[in-house]
Amino acid sequence: MTPFWIALQFLTVLPIELKVLPDARQNGQSLLFYPVVGLLLGLVLFAVAMLLAKLPVILSAALVLVLWIWLTGGLHLDGLADTADAWVGGFGDPERTLKIMKDPACGPIGVLSLVVVCLLKFAALYVLLEQKLDLFLIILPMLGRSVPLFFFLTTRYVRAHGLASSLLENLPKTALWMFFVITIALLCMFYWAGLFAMAAFLFILFYLRRCFIKRIGGFTGDTVGAAIELAETGLILSFVVASFYLRV
Repeated sequence: MTPFWIALQFLTVLPIELKVLPDARQNGQSLLFYPVVGLLLGLVLFAVAMLLAKLPVILSAALVLVLWIWLTGGLHLDGLADTADAWVGGFGDPERTLKIMKDPACGPIGVLSLVVVCLLKFAALYVLLEQKLDLFLIILPMLGRSVPLFFFLTTRYVRAHGLASSLLENLPKTALWMFFVITIALLCMFYWAGLFAMAAFLFILFYLRRCFIKRIGGFTGDTVGAAIELAETGLILSFVVASFYLRV
């Protein structure tokens, strides 16, 4: 169970304390449990949304979003802000882009990216709750946490001594592919709207992968965080839009 606790400790603010220092193999296996942690987050968000059902939808949506951000410690939002700053301030230069991403300061573009993503998520959450599509909340964070699996399996990690460098040497690749495919296949439960959201989700992943490779030759921890936020936002938006045009 150590890989699970590693994933839970890294992806949430829950006070998880590991009794022994995990080895490289356990760190690599922890990626298998990223979607599982996402599922737990989704169940919490769904349960809270049900508890708040008697409140005005606008307030429920705001509280669910704040809880969502708090549970993850804003980890991926931080990656989004750093990536946005670096992409604009890097002026197309790979080395400059990577250097800016290491800067802990958040510039105006980073702040703007956070505002836009949070605004879109809030609006989509509002519609999701208003249209009684709450069940989608369960798998939404799960799909978001499958994004790192995609990048670790398909894209080069560009920092030689970064946090993820040791993970790459101990990845259970076959199992990761199985978990990734099973996770995205859950969208089929939502019929045509789910299939449309799946297509949008995969398009976002491949498009971001292309952008990352073109600019810096691969991915970093910050770009994966950005990809999680952008993929989640695109996923919930595409599902909500499709629910008005296609039968859920």
